[in-house]
Amino acid sequence: MNILSFRNLMLGTFLSFTGVASCQEDSAKINISEDEMIAELIQTKVKLQKSHNIGDRFVIQLFSGSNGEASEEIKDYESLYDYPARIKYEAPNYKVWVGNFRNRLEADRALLVIKETYPSAFIPKPKRK
Repeated sequence: MNILSFRNLMLGTFLSFTGVASCQEDSAKINISEDEMIAELIQTKVKLQKSHNIGDRFVIQLFSGSNGEASEEIKDYESLYDYPARIKYEAPNYKVWVGNFRNRLEADRALLVIKETYPSAFIPKPKRK
């Protein structure tokens, strides 16, 4: 009887290990297919971002003059409106720029509101490099 149970035990163990090995063999395969154009598009986007050809935003210019006057203008502006403002130096003037608009339409809408207080405000043409 010992021999018969030992044979059954060995046969059962052998079949168990073979079944586990064959199950693991099928589950390790994963295929990911990617279009070749995706890699090319990512490289093109990186090149454009490095050359600053994309990402340029529209701003509204309120003032151009000396640093002291620009500081006064920005203080007056910030008490009236919520758009972010900054002073930009372009020789020989300091300019007060307002906003960071993604497209011309957004900038035009804000300009209509700002022109009520600052009639000389305008949208300068964004510089492309």
